[in-house]
Amino acid sequence: MTYLISRDSKVFITVFIIHNCQTHCKLFISQFFSSFILPMSTNSSDKVVHLDEVIVAMVPFPDFSHLNQLFVLARFIASHNIRVHFLCLADRNQNLKLRVQGGLCASNIHFHDLLVPSSLDAGNDLPSIIIFMKKLVEPIRRTCIDISTNAKRLVIIHDSIMMEHIRDVHSLIPNVESYMFHAISAFARYSMLRQSIDHLVDDDDDDHEKMIKQMHDEFPLLESCCGPYAAALVRKEHEWKLNSGEIMNSCREVESKYLNLLAHTKDKQYWAIGPLHMLLESRDSSNMTKHECLEFLDKQDVNSVIFVSFGTTTTLTQEQVNELALGLEQSNHNFIWVLRHADKKLKTEIFEENDEKIELPKGFEERVEGRGLVVKNWAPQLEILGHTSTGGFLSHCGWNSCLESISMGVPIAAWPINYDQPFNAVFVTNLLKIATSVRSWAHREELMTASTIEKAVNKLMGTTEGIEMRQRAVELSNQIKNSVSRGGAARKEIESFISCIIK
Repeated sequence: MTYLISRDSKVFITVFIIHNCQTHCKLFISQFFSSFILPMSTNSSDKVVHLDEVIVAMVPFPDFSHLNQLFVLARFIASHNIRVHFLCLADRNQNLKLRVQGGLCASNIHFHDLLVPSSLDAGNDLPSIIIFMKKLVEPIRRTCIDISTNAKRLVIIHDSIMMEHIRDVHSLIPNVESYMFHAISAFARYSMLRQSIDHLVDDDDDDHEKMIKQMHDEFPLLESCCGPYAAALVRKEHEWKLNSGEIMNSCREVESKYLNLLAHTKDKQYWAIGPLHMLLESRDSSNMTKHECLEFLDKQDVNSVIFVSFGTTTTLTQEQVNELALGLEQSNHNFIWVLRHADKKLKTEIFEENDEKIELPKGFEERVEGRGLVVKNWAPQLEILGHTSTGGFLSHCGWNSCLESISMGVPIAAWPINYDQPFNAVFVTNLLKIATSVRSWAHREELMTASTIEKAVNKLMGTTEGIEMRQRAVELSNQIKNSVSRGGAARKEIESFISCIIK
């Protein structure tokens, strides 16, 4: 079939030429001319291929604490009748597919399983997780190229950790733009930048610098949280030139100051599009079996239960489990405790199996029967935090957990473990003042004793100070709910991002 590119110049391109081009040439020709290509005289069997105006490709970091956020964003974008392609590992995708069955946006989300070799080169000195991530570059590049042939423009939304995985895509596809997604808080991001880049902002009369000086060694250092290479990664993210803007799972009611400070550090637009978990309409759960945690909460008084969970990336030692159990028992407060191994990490999925079993102290569950519930697998965290009987959250302070707790008006007992969590703990404790510290980062290597845990739980659940924290959390929750409702500031900001990518 022959196509006419310009009727005035009589320039022709034939299928024969296109099929004999290299891949990048084929892509360039088909996409560059796709918006104005016209078929010449044809027979009845010829068809013009329809191209979507915009297709979105989501490239998450394949850890559940990261990819869950981008998956919610994918569903929200898909609800605007935009085709979304989700690129992730097969087992992750299989889990996510179950969440969209029967949903209105299901037909607009397409999953792409990234296949990598089952055995990796053992002779390399790099950590196995780094080798594994490098193996994802080619599958991601190839998938993005394939997807791009179906649209006039490809928009890539990628986790900040995955920026190198989409570098080549920009040079191979002429009609692509990308947006960098940060899965951490604006406060944590800004704090990391300040420690990684000299003279990022003017330090004169800066409240952030004053807070750091007042906290002395209690303020976390990036290397102690994230390892020796973190500063280099933070600098690289900041200096990245290929993205058209940056987005964060946050909202201005919670982090206005730090979102504005970040916006002033570079000339790219920042969007605060959270809390992401509040973007989607709640599903009807009337026909679903109620989880045992919710049945337990239904029997308790208002604000009488503390929820204890350390997320999906933390496994406590047996010694620490024993101390935590004793601290909860001695506090005499009602509790729900999610006690589980961390989700298998990428390298352990391939190379290791940890079958070590965590045991509760003998007789513990019998002694706390009726006022304490221990859950040894998944629990519906958001529903637990939203229940009227939940009055506090003993948390590792992952940003997802912090946002969920704040949005539900639940104060926090902060026990950070690693990564961005120590920065988030400072933020909710020292700035928002909706949390109390179980342990400071300076004492991170120490065993948290039962008496220390008991004291923190009692402060949050049984003192005037704890009541004041809860009141501040409820005020923030009400502001957030108004902001994400239709016509609210947060809703307008996420809609402005949608408008930007489909422009």
